Amino acid sequence: MTVADPAPANHDRIEPTVWQALRSPRILTREVLAGLVVALALIPEAIAFSIIAGVDPRVGLFSSFVMAIAIAFLGGRPAMITAATGAVALVIALLVREHGLDYLIATVILAGILQIVLGLLGVAKLMRFIPRSALLAMMIRRERVDAAAAAVDERL
Repeated sequence: MTVADPAPANHDRIEPTVWQALRSPRILTREVLAGLVVALALIPEAIAFSIIAGVDPRVGLFSSFVMAIAIAFLGGRPAMITAATGAVALVIALLVREHGLDYLIATVILAGILQIVLGLLGVAKLMRFIPRSALLAMMIRRERVDAAAAAVDERL
């Protein structure tokens, strides 16, 4: 008598590749709808954070588009949404006011290079040494900054 293998848990599910999605209409529909929902949610956020940062909203929309396309082709993780944050917008606002848009582009390129180097060095492995409560506190603080940024945007 053989025992049937238990069904894999939902969190063990493997996300479809691009080729699998293109071959299956059901998967393609699901992935396209998920992308549209995320895109529609990011449009007002990109505009709001670009206003907070003191740049033209078209710059915020373009940068969000470029970031989404880069993640789509370079890869990411399931349920990963890449977008601007209130904390970054507040820091960038000071940079743009004092040095202009040219320094913004240089800062973004330098930040990208730094992230690539840290990724190649495997610094992400150090995250396991940070307690879960500290990570939760950082997430709560970030949400407070986002709420403060939204309040500033409402006053504009």
